[in-house]
Amino acid sequence: MSAPPLAPPARRADVWRGRLTRAPRSAGRVLLTTCTVFVLASVLTFALGALSGANPAAAVLGDQATPADIARMQHAFGLDRPLYRQFLGWLGHALTGDLGTSWFTSVPVADSVRLALPVDLSIADLALLFAVVLGGGAGITAALHSGGRTDRAVTAVCSVLSTLPPFLIGIVLIVVFAVQFRALPTGGYIPLDQSAGEWLRYALLPAFALSLDAAASIARQLRTSLVGALRENYVTGAALRGLSARRVLFGHVLRNAAGPALTVLGMSVPVILGGAVVTEKIFNLPGLAQLSLQAAEQHDIPVIQGTLLVTVAVVLVANLAVDAALTALNPAARRGGRLGRRGQREAS
Repeated sequence: MSAPPLAPPARRADVWRGRLTRAPRSAGRVLLTTCTVFVLASVLTFALGALSGANPAAAVLGDQATPADIARMQHAFGLDRPLYRQFLGWLGHALTGDLGTSWFTSVPVADSVRLALPVDLSIADLALLFAVVLGGGAGITAALHSGGRTDRAVTAVCSVLSTLPPFLIGIVLIVVFAVQFRALPTGGYIPLDQSAGEWLRYALLPAFALSLDAAASIARQLRTSLVGALRENYVTGAALRGLSARRVLFGHVLRNAAGPALTVLGMSVPVILGGAVVTEKIFNLPGLAQLSLQAAEQHDIPVIQGTLLVTVAVVLVANLAVDAALTALNPAARRGGRLGRRGQREAS
């Protein structure tokens, strides 16, 4: 059977012109939403510090400080200005990379974040890679055996993993792989630029502990999407056209069904960063979570605000990347839909 004729060049030009017209509008809406969320998050972050009641002047000067000494230090910190001026000044400096200075160590917060952030990013990236590989493989396997024992086993394992907190998984991993088999270190961190092999040895256990919950969510969502997509008419049409099952699955069905799983992946970023608070303590990782925890114990407000703001920025950048990936999948979905319609016409 011959394939239906392609659209005339003029019509194809109109289609691409429409896509190019819609793309900036969609990107503009996403950027506007992201900027709005960032501003609201910065307001909440600043408000947490402003409403905490912490008095750095009294804490730094000690009990022997006089009211005049405290007033002078509050003026030096800028705490005697109205709150809205404090916020605007803090946000303006933050947008230029100046997150303030620690009240207790006098170290710029940006320098502390610059040392701690690569730890979190490297562990989080490895955890997301594990989540995609494990969750994607499990979801595809369960969908291809829908209703069978494999499907039920994958669903049961994912249900169990989603109830286990990362710190408990981390403790089990330490006991098994670090204490019993002595194959991996119990904790610590080696920067990636110093030794990739040593970095991987130290990063494997915390990344794996953080990845399992995300992997379980991805597997369940991908399995549900794939089961529905495999029942679409375009899959039958593609099979009738002689396309192999592997090509139909990875070339068309998976691209069309991956959208919800990608959304879950984007939602997993704040979960992984949030789980790092306890996981970094267990594995002795010098990341943002440890930095913010130490600052919270000392009531070091600039450090707390700086780490929270950077964490929000990381999450928003990750969500922008997911939105870009979802946008890139839309043309694939349209191609898949055209393939289905062509297959249906040829099959009939």
